[in-house]
Amino acid sequence: MTGFAHPEFLVGTDWLAQHLQDPGVVVLDCTINLVPKPEITYEVVPCRAEFERSHIAGAQFIDVSRDLSDQQAKIRFMRQSPADFAAAMRRFGISNTTRVVTYSTGNLWWASRVWWLLREFGHDNAAVLDGGYAKWAREGRPVETGTGTARLAGDFTVRQVRNLMADKVAVQAAMGNPAVCTLNALSAAQHTGGGPTNYGRPGRIAGSLNLPAGDLLDPATGCFLPPEELRHRLGAVGALDREVILYCGGGIAATADALALIMLGHDRVRVYDASLNEWAPDQTLPMEVG
Repeated sequence: MTGFAHPEFLVGTDWLAQHLQDPGVVVLDCTINLVPKPEITYEVVPCRAEFERSHIAGAQFIDVSRDLSDQQAKIRFMRQSPADFAAAMRRFGISNTTRVVTYSTGNLWWASRVWWLLREFGHDNAAVLDGGYAKWAREGRPVETGTGTARLAGDFTVRQVRNLMADKVAVQAAMGNPAVCTLNALSAAQHTGGGPTNYGRPGRIAGSLNLPAGDLLDPATGCFLPPEELRHRLGAVGALDREVILYCGGGIAATADALALIMLGHDRVRVYDASLNEWAPDQTLPMEVG
């Protein structure tokens, strides 16, 4: 972790293995699959069945789409109210002193989404497992089957709301403003108008740049690239020296870019929570392809 301004937001498998029995540590599997479905954009499939087949010993499964999203919102994966988020944390045995470690079995950004929500609601004692479940299993670390071990209820309360979520008004205001970098975390193909998922119209928010969340990771290990390489890639799109608004399809992948920026010491970062789920279907909002 040498070279990060905030290495505490990422933990390695060695650290987690040493602290797996620590009663002050709660491990959450956050995995969801999004299955492309043209008529509804995509189907949300929480990976609870996969969790029950094998997961990090002592972990619990948290369903980001239900446990940690506003169930009244018309747009999927929207941030909950502070009260609803705190209630969810308590159900998973989390208190304000708990060290929370999030992981996912596929795309890292489900874990970073939960980390970002914890940050939004003032809980800084949380970290993403570098390399996720794949690295853990590859190394022969302890795993188990079943529904997971429920914890006694925690006493988590929201002591601060940081307002790290941008809305479409903020994104519109940023358009043409050289002091703000609007950055798309989706794949290069989706940024230019291709890819498997169409959120209503193909392409990107007009004027936005692109750094796919997957490009922040070492493809061989699934771990974050070294700090100097992350700094190079984020600097190349102008994201290190100005305010950044990140987006993707639904405010999920964008949190991986947000995590990288925060670890590098950049704190002027927000995530457009509704992202293309809101922007693309609205014909009044400008998009580009190519």
